[in-house]
Amino acid sequence: MGGGGSALRVCADHRGGINWLSLSPDGQRLLTGSEDGTARLWSTADGQCCALLQGHESYVTFCHLEDEAAFTCSADHTIRRWDVLTGQCLQVYRGHTSIVNRILVANNQLFSSSYDRTARVWSVDEGQMCREFRGHRNCVLTLAYSAPWDLPGAPCMEEAVAGGLLVTGSTDGTAKVWQVASGCCHQTLRGHTGAVLCLVLDTPGHTAFTGSTDATIRAWDILSGEQLRVFREHQGSVICLELVNRLVYSGSADRTVKCWLADTGERVRTFTAHRRSVSTLKYHAGTLFTGSGDACARAFDAQSGELRRVFRGHAFIINCLQVHGQVLYTASHDGALRLWDVRGLRGAPPPTRSLSRLFSNKVGCAAAPLQPA
Repeated sequence: MGGGGSALRVCADHRGGINWLSLSPDGQRLLTGSEDGTARLWSTADGQCCALLQGHESYVTFCHLEDEAAFTCSADHTIRRWDVLTGQCLQVYRGHTSIVNRILVANNQLFSSSYDRTARVWSVDEGQMCREFRGHRNCVLTLAYSAPWDLPGAPCMEEAVAGGLLVTGSTDGTAKVWQVASGCCHQTLRGHTGAVLCLVLDTPGHTAFTGSTDATIRAWDILSGEQLRVFREHQGSVICLELVNRLVYSGSADRTVKCWLADTGERVRTFTAHRRSVSTLKYHAGTLFTGSGDACARAFDAQSGELRRVFRGHAFIINCLQVHGQVLYTASHDGALRLWDVRGLRGAPPPTRSLSRLFSNKVGCAAAPLQPA
């Protein structure tokens, strides 16, 4: 049984639950999006809030952070782009007619999914909608993009994949593959008997993995639409997925995470100890971090499945987590962003500096007392 984790800092600036947490590619900043209608930028150097992003007229459902720009989407039907240095809103993307669920920035394009049953692609700089992807019979929840250079160059496929492929998952029980250049539906992936809640892409293998309320994960060839295999051991909805080193990690409402061989569907490990649904997971440097509806985050040895540490302190479900350096960041429906010391999880040498001193209390956040590990 793992020991308790050390809380370095508690950032309780938001006045509503935090729905998402994004880490910039360069690792310098974090972005949180909240039920209070705002987003906040945080420095990973000291845990300080460095910008408050205000402008949405309803709660922020999701956020995405690039090195030079932040993106947020909201129940107010809009998406916004923000300057990460000034916190100024640079662009408002209007066109969706219901809650915007997810956004994705890739190849200088902004993709979005919505309760209005569509996905859309926008010009990042100009704010104009380039194309609408219409065909799902219900809410579009999740999305992923495969760039054209990741797809095969067979002459028969060149035109179809010229702009890359967008994959969307819906509460209608299907996933769809769209040709970004034309807006045409390339394939409809049918087989799930429940809503598609999550998906990840293996771009080199042009394979999509989808997780559903039907308790299965399914692997698909996104070019042919063929269902390749079904992963069937969960006893509840599959809520989150991650693909790492040819292994698929799945978090479920059955209170477990399972690890599968991506190429065969064989289940190789089950991670237990959660008391509620597993809401989020992240693999980092040999450790599997999970967040749960039981308000705890956990660290497991990814290879052995051993529980190494439990991080207690949140009051409600942990919606998202990120890891950077030796710090775990957890964001919860309780409105707090918590920072945790994760040194020593894999037999690391003794620390050479004090993380608690680095993240000591400053204006804007409340520092948490260090607890014994």
